[in-house]
Amino acid sequence: MAEEQGMSALQNGQDDAPQVSLIAQYVKDLSFENPNAPAVYQWQGQPRIDVQFNIGAQPVGDDVHEVALKIDVSAVAADKTAFQVELVYGALFGIRNVPADQIQPFLFAEAPRLMFPFARRILADAIRDGNFQPLLLEPIDFGALYMAQAESAAQNGLENAEPVGEA
Repeated sequence: MAEEQGMSALQNGQDDAPQVSLIAQYVKDLSFENPNAPAVYQWQGQPRIDVQFNIGAQPVGDDVHEVALKIDVSAVAADKTAFQVELVYGALFGIRNVPADQIQPFLFAEAPRLMFPFARRILADAIRDGNFQPLLLEPIDFGALYMAQAESAAQNGLENAEPVGEA
């Protein structure tokens, strides 16, 4: 009987349950630079790796948001750049009937968590294809970063600031 009532509500357009769906994931921008090739392959020692990331989100349609995970990786050895990679990995999420105060935490914490394994693989492949050892980034706790950023923004009076992360 409850199933029939639920089906009836859906058929009458009364679908008000919260819904989130991943519509698409894609490489928005990928750049790999190896400015000191072929000499870089003769260098001795391990390069110093620097990883920076940033998360952006914007609405792109009714109930559709784009989340962009930007990851910059640079490797420097002997004060010269071994390689530099920039990846902007995007995803479209459909979000319906979700309370407004829960949309931003989803876009800046949960969405990047879902996207990160795919972005990490693309980075590792690009670096490997540049003839370097693949860089396997450690998992990132986007939820904790979001909470820390939100707390910091609240303390500084920037309650509507968008979270940004760095590793």
